[in-house]
Amino acid sequence: MNAQLKNYQRPMLRPMRSDDVSAVFSVEQKIYQFPWTLGNFTDSLSAGYSCWVYDFCGQPIGYAILMIAAGEAHLLNLGIARDWQSQGLGRKFLRHLIDVARQDRADMMFLEVRPSNRKAIELYLSEGFNEIGLRRNYYPAANGREDAIVMGASL
Repeated sequence: MNAQLKNYQRPMLRPMRSDDVSAVFSVEQKIYQFPWTLGNFTDSLSAGYSCWVYDFCGQPIGYAILMIAAGEAHLLNLGIARDWQSQGLGRKFLRHLIDVARQDRADMMFLEVRPSNRKAIELYLSEGFNEIGLRRNYYPAANGREDAIVMGASL
């Protein structure tokens, strides 16, 4: 692609497709020590969850999985490729997911986050999420298990 044309390309949000799963899984493996499996992504698509990618020039550079049911949305996974982090894409993605949840008539959104993921916690707090609970030993960790902070926001 012409370098000048590439400079004008911007990442765009779009629904995830089955042919995105391998690339999404590759990003997941690079950014998380304990990544989701390929099957987790495939199953989420098959279950009809709201699955999205951040696409840059045909390549997923971010992804999110949102489950919406019974007036509640649950953010199951949100990831941005390492080279694209700290550029506001996560915030824009989160706002998009909140809009999606509202359009599907969800009144609340919930998520879990590792206490060690300070950047994510700060993002969620700045977007109106509050800590509402703790799930003990929720995540696998290098030293055994790590708790999950449960956060929620009224939509």
